[in-house]
Amino acid sequence: MAEDLVSTHSCSSHTLVAVSVGYFIHDFVDMLQNQKLLQSWELLFHHTVVITCFGISVLLHHYVGFAVVALLVEINSIFLHLRQILLMANLAKTTMYRVNSLLNLGTYVIFRISTLAWMTRWLVLNRENVPLLPYTIGSVGMAIMTAMNAVLFYRLLRSDFLKAARDVPSEKEK
Repeated sequence: MAEDLVSTHSCSSHTLVAVSVGYFIHDFVDMLQNQKLLQSWELLFHHTVVITCFGISVLLHHYVGFAVVALLVEINSIFLHLRQILLMANLAKTTMYRVNSLLNLGTYVIFRISTLAWMTRWLVLNRENVPLLPYTIGSVGMAIMTAMNAVLFYRLLRSDFLKAARDVPSEKEK
């Protein structure tokens, strides 16, 4: 599968992507039922793109390897979700939150930014091996995910790191 992300896959990798589609559908429906649209529209849009791309992969039994690579991005979600839990528990000023912020940032760069960059590079380099429709869907999906992740990265930096720098009193204020 490492050599052919288009047509080679194992039963377990196909199952992983299929179960992931189910998770994203469930999470999508849960957000529609339990959150305000203004609060969740970005994540709903993200889930729509993922469900579409992964759904094509599952139904056609093609690009499963590419979808598995895309799931590496979700490793960072552990720290994004823990961040939300810590914020809801009013633990934003704790050492645990700070450590999680650093792990979140590190895994964001490794598993989100690097994976998305590699996937974009793969699409460009393999353009001639991918038919126009899947290439277009993949390219649009990658563009959307890259833009959304760039915005989220900026928000995390601003909230967890740049805000901390602003909160430290300068020499003039002391």
